[in-house]
This record gives sequence, C-alpha cells and structure tokens, in this order.
Amino acid sequence: MALIVSAACSLQAQRVFSLNDCIKTGLERNYSIRIVRNEQQISDNDATLGNAGYLPTVDLSGGVSGSVNNNSNKLSDGTTEKANGVNSETADIGLNVNWTIFDGLGIQATYAKLKELQRMGELNTRLTIEDFVADLSGEYYNLIRQKIRLRNLRSTLDLSRERLRIVEERYYIGSMSRLDLQQAQVDFNADSSNVLNQLEQVHTSRIRLNQLMALENVEEQIHIKDSLITPNPFLDEVELWKSTLASNVVLLISQKNKVISELDYKKIRSRNYPYVKLNAGYGYTANWYEVGSTDLQRRLGLNYGLTVGINVFDGFNRKREQRNARIQVENMELRTQELELSLRADLSNFWMAYRNNLDLWSLEKENLVAAQENYRIAIDRYKLGDLSGIELREAQNSLLEAEERQSIAEYSTKICEISLLQLSGQILTYTGPDEEKASY
Repeated sequence: MALIVSAACSLQAQRVFSLNDCIKTGLERNYSIRIVRNEQQISDNDATLGNAGYLPTVDLSGGVSGSVNNNSNKLSDGTTEKANGVNSETADIGLNVNWTIFDGLGIQATYAKLKELQRMGELNTRLTIEDFVADLSGEYYNLIRQKIRLRNLRSTLDLSRERLRIVEERYYIGSMSRLDLQQAQVDFNADSSNVLNQLEQVHTSRIRLNQLMALENVEEQIHIKDSLITPNPFLDEVELWKSTLASNVVLLISQKNKVISELDYKKIRSRNYPYVKLNAGYGYTANWYEVGSTDLQRRLGLNYGLTVGINVFDGFNRKREQRNARIQVENMELRTQELELSLRADLSNFWMAYRNNLDLWSLEKENLVAAQENYRIAIDRYKLGDLSGIELREAQNSLLEAEERQSIAEYSTKICEISLLQLSGQILTYTGPDEEKASY
C-alpha cells in the first residue's frame, strides 16, 4: 500500500506536458503576457467618445464668499456717512454645460486615432504572445534535443563500459596489456564526464521552460510528452510570403502607425477651420447685505451662449506642424516599405536554412544507419581480437557524431520551421487548437 501511495505521489509531482499544455499554461501565467494584456485594457478603456471630445462636459459647482468693509459715503448735503465692519455674503450653486460642437473635424480624427490605438494594443498583445509561443516552442524542442543527446551520451557510456569489461577480462587472463586497460578506463571516464555535463544542460533547459510557463516552483520536475523532433517538410515558400504580407504582426503594426500619422495630420489641419462651442448654465445665487435698502437678493435662472471663432494667425505654427506631419506620413510609408523588404530577406534566409537543414536531416539519417552498422562490425571484430581499442573508439566516436549531427539537423530544421511560421503570422495556428489562438 505504501508503495502505491509513493508511486501516486511521484506521478503527481512529475507532471507530463505536451507542447500545447506548455503553451496553455504559459498563456495563463506568464508575467509578460499578463502585463501586455493589462496595457491592452488601458487602450480599450481610452477608446471612448468622451475621451475624443464628442460629448459635453457638465460641472456642478457651488460656493460661499463674503467681505467685510469699512464704508465711507459722502452725501449730497455735504455730510459723511460712515459704517465700519459691513459684512456682505454671497452663496451660489449652479450647473454648467460646455460642448464643442465643431472643431474642423478634429474630434472625429481624435476618436479615429483612439480606435487605431485600441487595435494597436491588440496587435501588441498578439506580438507578445507570438514571441512567447515561438520562444517556448523553441525551448520545448531544445529540451527534447538535450534529452536525445543525453540518451546518446549514455548509450556511448554503456558501450565504453562494455569495452572496459572486455578489456578487464582479457587483461586478467593476460591477453591484453595494461595500456589497453588504461586507455579503456580513460575513455570510460571521459564519457562519464560528458554525461554529467549533459545532465546540467538538460537541467538548464527544463528550468528555462518552467520559467517561461511561470510555474510557482521553477525547479518542478516536469516531463514532456514528446521524445523525438519531427520537422514538417511540407511548407510552401509562396504561401508563406502571402501569409506574411497579410498576417505578419510587425508589418500590421507598421501599417497602423502610418494610419495614426495620417490621423495626426488631419487633426492638425482641423485648426484651419472655425470652431463652434456651446455653453449653458442654470444656477441659484443669494446675496446678503448689511447696509442699503436690500437685505437679501436672490437670483435663479438660465444662461447660455454660442461661440464661433477661428484662429487667424499663430505665427505660422500651423503651417510648420502640417509640413512636419506630412513628412511623418511619408516616413511611415517608407518604414513600412523598408520593413516589407526586410521581411522578404528574412523569409528568404529562413527558407534557405529550412530547405538546407531538411536535406541535411535526410542525409544524416542515412549516415546514422551506416555508422550503426559500422560500429556493430567493429565491436564484433574487437571481441574476436581483430580490431584495436583505438579503432573501436574511432567507430564509437563516429557513431556518436552521426547521432549528434542528426539531432542538430532535426532541431535546426524545427527552429527554422518555427521562425517561418512566426514570420508569416501562423505560429498560433501551428501550435495548437482554437483555444490557444483565441486566448489573446
């Protein structure tokens, strides 16, 4: 019973994650994503009619004021009338409305800009998520690669251990020299050292994956579902470029920046037109007097007004700002074209690397089969005494190198695949079902 409980606790402590599990966990917990989602919420909150100036402002105000004066009045009969410490008080309360009805379409331009900034916030969130998914996917496959390399090194260590056993047996019966024994021991120790160093690489990659997922225990002993890297050999360069032009988030952000600069230009041009402002108020005022024929005066009423105006001259600042705004629009267009060219170059480079690594992967699979057969022949000959320890070691190293080259080709192809899909805006579709896609 105790063994069953212990096994259950061990399975619970060591969770198994697929790539989609890692992405889903990271999308929920990763701090950078949570921050950028909060920033997106701010841009959503700002995109309102009131913030753009479409709506009137209404103020309710009230107050009390007073004065104490020493009055001296000279009358027509030549006498002087004096009153010291005369107190006068005023109390008022009122509701005031101010509304800009027209400002040369500046309000409309401001509202359109706020809406574009809202969409920009959504794109920034998507950009952060795409970067995160690409980083996490790359680290996921890096952990697989490091584990594959650890398996290969352990397999090599097992081969060295078997060789050391054979040499020890032959040394003790006198058919091999002490030099052979020492060389076999040196090779075994070197392979043991490689395994220990590789354990550190696996640990580092696992910690990095836990960090990306923002697990509470960054040292949690998670297990990943996949043990092999299988690149997708069916990507199409033409379709990738079409998707890049339509969906690349950096390009979309650049296009939004151009639209925003055009709206800034419209906002500046609105100052060329007249403005119309409406104001109205309704209030109550009471005045108390200590002298004179009136002790208390009350007023309750409505006041209103309409203001029409236009800026006639502002030191040529409008013209200067409009020229600068037009230049900014042109710069945004040039930056978009420059970015498009840069994306075309990146796609070309990634595509070349992707195809090259696919060819290398195919070649290294054949080389690995040959290296495995070569080692089997070598160990058989070594057991028969027809092969030296140095020659066996060369065959062993050739096998390890072939395994390592195949692993590198698989991993490099997968990284190029991830980069191409991120560049073309398809990384979210590629990594998982709709719940991951829609989570941003």
